[in-house]
Amino acid sequence: MNINPVWQARLNRFKRNRSGMFALMLFSLIFVLCMGANFIANDKPLIVQYDGDYYFPIVKAYPETAFGGVFETEANYKDPAVQAMIDADGFYVMPPIAFADQTPNVMLAQPYPAPPNAQNWLGTDDVGRDVVARILYGLRVSLLFGIALTLAGSLIGIIVGAIQGYYGGWVDLAGQRLMEVWSGLPQLFMIIILVSLFSPSIYVLFAMMLLFGWMGLVGLVRAEFLRARNFDYVRAARNLGVADRQIIRRHILPNALASSLSQLPFILTANIIALTALDFLGYGLPPGSPSLGELMLQGRNNLNAPWLALSGFFSLTIILSLLIFIGEALRDAFDPRMS
Repeated sequence: MNINPVWQARLNRFKRNRSGMFALMLFSLIFVLCMGANFIANDKPLIVQYDGDYYFPIVKAYPETAFGGVFETEANYKDPAVQAMIDADGFYVMPPIAFADQTPNVMLAQPYPAPPNAQNWLGTDDVGRDVVARILYGLRVSLLFGIALTLAGSLIGIIVGAIQGYYGGWVDLAGQRLMEVWSGLPQLFMIIILVSLFSPSIYVLFAMMLLFGWMGLVGLVRAEFLRARNFDYVRAARNLGVADRQIIRRHILPNALASSLSQLPFILTANIIALTALDFLGYGLPPGSPSLGELMLQGRNNLNAPWLALSGFFSLTIILSLLIFIGEALRDAFDPRMS
């Protein structure tokens, strides 16, 4: 596949940035591990072999009767009786961490939150749930939520910035006044007020954060369009009768996207920080949802269990640091002075 020479040069500059490449590879590894959290931390076996048949409890729920039990409800694989029935005529393989994000360790002989031990590598929280499992599932939620919010907000910001910059005049003037008023609002407090008016829901939270999270790229895209709309090839296309939509999409937008892409890691960083802050304050994800903010809130409420706050803090620090390194490398790769 042939790649545009300009984009190939940018890709080569990014590859030469060792810190950026290392951060990208490490972030990709963490992302893959978080996406596969169900196969790493779960209270269900990865595979069960019973009476010559194979079962995959992580993918499908099986009743206890499938393994010789008497109940039609889903089998509880942490129950010693169910384990004994499977071992009597087969075997099962548990994930490396035998706890899901909501699974308490009821076998511990010490009060919660329990310090790190052989079963819970980073200890448990105040209701006995495994901290490593909570981190994996919490990172997955934070990354998916942040990426979706970043993409949706960037799409809106690019559209608004493109319209302002291309048409200029009163359209640009009205858009700028709206931006000034909207960006002047205390966003975090407004989100808290709006979220508190509704029942806890990840969709409501997403909508409220998107309401204030689309302005990150407007100024950059607007400036690119104001600069590019007076280029000779744009004027020529306009004089030939090419529709404004085609001019924007084919002639100006590709150049504006180059500078916009380098800002996405920084926008993602801001969105993850905002979600963590809302979770810490109790206005984020629904109660019980795994999140780094909720884990650090537990650390604040349990000062005698420092592993809670430290686990959440270092997990968040590592993710944000990697995103910043990636963003710096992208910004250098897309720097027009290097073209």
